[in-house]
Amino acid sequence: MRLVSVIGVTTYSAVRTTGIYCRPGCGAKPLAENVQTFEQAATAEAAGYRACLRCRPYRMVGTVPDELPELVCRAVQLIIAGMLDESGEEALAARLGFSARHLRRIFFEHLGVTPDQFARSRRAHFARRLLDDSDLGIADVAFASGYGSLRQFNRELREIFQAPPRELRDRRRRSDRKVADGGLVLRLPYNPPYNWEATAAFLDEHAMPGVESVENGTYRRTVSIDGHPGMLEIGPGGTDDLLLKAHLPYWEGVIHIAERAARVADPGRRVPGAWGPFEVAVGVIVRDQLAEQEADDVLRKLVEVHGMPVPGLDHGLTHAFPSAEALVEDELVGSLAREVAAGNLLLDGVESADVLERVPGVTARAARQVVARVS
Repeated sequence: MRLVSVIGVTTYSAVRTTGIYCRPGCGAKPLAENVQTFEQAATAEAAGYRACLRCRPYRMVGTVPDELPELVCRAVQLIIAGMLDESGEEALAARLGFSARHLRRIFFEHLGVTPDQFARSRRAHFARRLLDDSDLGIADVAFASGYGSLRQFNRELREIFQAPPRELRDRRRRSDRKVADGGLVLRLPYNPPYNWEATAAFLDEHAMPGVESVENGTYRRTVSIDGHPGMLEIGPGGTDDLLLKAHLPYWEGVIHIAERAARVADPGRRVPGAWGPFEVAVGVIVRDQLAEQEADDVLRKLVEVHGMPVPGLDHGLTHAFPSAEALVEDELVGSLAREVAAGNLLLDGVESADVLERVPGVTARAARQVVARVS
């Protein structure tokens, strides 16, 4: 199963004499005998190197090789989803069916860091981008990046970037600010080449009526954050990033909103990913059983009847997608909804197509399509 997929793997160059690591293409020209290479920024940081102030490697998308063992790929996906923000490596290992010791060993063997070190680097890099790109206060940046306390936030940024958050904010460049009225604008970096037009066309073809739309090269969708409505917009940005504009009820945990948004448009996958696995599964199952127009009509009615209204939006956006609990009595997807609502099916990328096929109403073809989008 292909769970983590990229276009090429970034190699970071660390200079022993300066203690700094750089992204590819940095203008620094150290002597070759002084250079050590790492495939993960987290590994360079764990070895004691700090990010270059010129090329700012924390602004690059994090990637891992295709050929990694499936266990590591699944663990990475769960870490990206935030599993280590509120639980430890033991809970992560248990979800994958292994011991924490075995998970740490195989993770370190293939990535050079433990799962916790990988998660710490992700949080710190996202926080650094928020310090550069936004005008959020220091406390808001901390909680938006997945930190549980300001003390933890300050400690980890000092460890990784050798400076406290306020000093890092003062270092940002004038062109970094991505401030816009009515929303928080964030970069979604990618490794070129990338075809946003083709991705947007795919998202348009598979859009959930009333929940998603694509107009003039911009993808928009409604979201529900702990029962509160929001809206996201994704469109072209610079030469190596898309721009995400998030309209949210609060900023806590924005790191996970950005990660989920990046999965929707992920250029390293065979097909773009999914905002909500349950939403994708419902769309696939209904479209697998009905003709195109009939399927769209059924999905539109399902959203209107069971979804949370999100008033005041344009672009055909009217509701947030309903929860599994709201659809347990639905004729077409009720069996799936009951399994998800009961916690028997998590749709977090760990289940295989074989598991999905056991749910009444889910064909082998539909199961494969769902796994391709949510894994």
